[in-house]
Amino acid sequence: MKKFTIFAMLFAFLAVGFILTAPQEASAQGYYRKVHRRGRSFWVPTRKPSFYRRHRNVINIAAATGGGALLGGIIGGRKGMLIGSGIGAGSGALYTYVLKPKKRHYRKIPRHYHRQYRRW
Repeated sequence: MKKFTIFAMLFAFLAVGFILTAPQEASAQGYYRKVHRRGRSFWVPTRKPSFYRRHRNVINIAAATGGGALLGGIIGGRKGMLIGSGIGAGSGALYTYVLKPKKRHYRKIPRHYHRQYRRW
């Protein structure tokens, strides 16, 4: 059982590593942000948001869940780990969605819409 658990963890780390190191789109085409200037709204091209900024909610909740599971496991064993992970997930969701919500909204606009949003 111990060998299987270690093998599964190593396989998961390897799979995530392959996903993160896959080639990504280098161009900034398609990412636009709505800007208000002089009483008018414009879609301005922007750089692709960072990995953390795009997946911030999931990363924060996962980190809080892991921390809660670690503390619960140290304090109360297996049952404490389950309780701690639940409390950590709840507190991570509270922090992410209620206390510090996202302020910027990026939208990927399909290529055929670009012409009507350009103002220059």
